[in-house]
Amino acid sequence: MENGAQFCVKVDRQENLERASRSLGLDVGLSSFYTDSEGNKVDNLRYLRKSEKAIKRLQRRGSKKFKRGFPQSNNYKKAKQKLGRKHLKVQRQRRDLAVKLARCVVTSTDVVAYEDLKVENLVLNRSFAKSISDAAWSQFTSYLQYFGKVFGRIVIAVPADYTSADCSVCGTRVRKSLSIRTHECPKCRTVLDCDQNAAVNILVKALRLAGIEITNTVGQTEFQAWGDETAFISGESLSWKVLSKNQ
Repeated sequence: MENGAQFCVKVDRQENLERASRSLGLDVGLSSFYTDSEGNKVDNLRYLRKSEKAIKRLQRRGSKKFKRGFPQSNNYKKAKQKLGRKHLKVQRQRRDLAVKLARCVVTSTDVVAYEDLKVENLVLNRSFAKSISDAAWSQFTSYLQYFGKVFGRIVIAVPADYTSADCSVCGTRVRKSLSIRTHECPKCRTVLDCDQNAAVNILVKALRLAGIEITNTVGQTEFQAWGDETAFISGESLSWKVLSKNQ
């Protein structure tokens, strides 16, 4: 075999896009891959769950061909390779979904906000560990940051504290279990999907972190941010208007 040389080259990829006049908050989950602040949902495709039967079948075949204390047979090696290829396919499917969704979100939005979840702590819960790993939230948010730099969009990670509990209209803290999927505020009587309520809270937190002062208004309103560009936050009978940007 001929000797070769490898070179590592750093390339700063930059692409210019027109303003989208749109801002989104994203709440990732297990029932849906994510729900945005406009109420749109993307299905969680659960690639590992769908492939579990095939993976277990390949594992059984491999274990039958394994002989303890003897050299690995060719049949065992082939079974092991098939199992590895199946796992690799699931990994590639997850990555492909994360890349496509992240690119689509970033290119169609001026400001993207998401929860800064500590996934390594969440997977310690054995009841949800497999489902959380299968959802690939970390991959998705990493690609959001990457494409944000490529396309010059603003991508903000916000703390996850009380984004699901706080009412996105009046701010009242309404505690609820994971089984409750509808947010009902006893103070302002707002009824909203729990994930959308969280996504709106995530977006509002992100704007505050960016130094933008906001206030609740009724109906569809626009806000002025980042120079002379106009962006929008909209929802079901609720929105926010920027008063000023801190210098």
